[in-house]
Amino acid sequence: MTLTASSSAPTLPAPRPDRPLLKVCGLKYPANVAAVAALPMDMLGFIFAPKSPRFALKSLDAAQMRALPVTKVGVFVNEAPAVIRRIALHFGLTAVQLHGQESPAVCAELRAAGLPVLKAIGVGAELHLQQLEAYAPHCDYFVFDTKGPAAGGNGTAFDWQLLRGYSLSTPYLLAGGLGPDNVAALRELHLPGLAGFDINSRVEQEPGLKNTALIQEFISELRG
Repeated sequence: MTLTASSSAPTLPAPRPDRPLLKVCGLKYPANVAAVAALPMDMLGFIFAPKSPRFALKSLDAAQMRALPVTKVGVFVNEAPAVIRRIALHFGLTAVQLHGQESPAVCAELRAAGLPVLKAIGVGAELHLQQLEAYAPHCDYFVFDTKGPAAGGNGTAFDWQLLRGYSLSTPYLLAGGLGPDNVAALRELHLPGLAGFDINSRVEQEPGLKNTALIQEFISELRG
């Protein structure tokens, strides 16, 4: 089955010159989803990787998800494209975020099926931007996250200055250890290609359960 532009799901937001985009990732519980969806952010992320403590497949309410008037991003790790498409249709996802070792061809296949693609890139002590050139034509955003024991949600930041030499046309979100305690530093970032931020583990009470007060604090301080 193919998603098309005529789908009732909202489109993936474009970068805005006047303010950074904000994605809250790792939501799991319906009541918490509703509470976070009421806050002024741009994207919500839902993890469909079985090994994640934020695995949401069995806890989300599909009818609620399809009715949410927000941008919904499904996060997958090395999942088969057919499975991704099936889950996206079931939950009314707007886009998918690929957080494993998916190839540029997989990204292209999902985009051809009508799903915008965010490709997560793990960053350690170094970042080899030339390795991303093959992905750039097939991705709407990159998500630069900190390499760690888990595919994401490790709660630590990498050296953001590694992105100072970014020259690709694909915009990106910054992830990894972002929360109210470092939002002042984020406001001062002026990196090429930076479109916004992806917050997760630093704004939750437990894996999958977000603290709406911390998210609101982050939003208020980030956008002033």
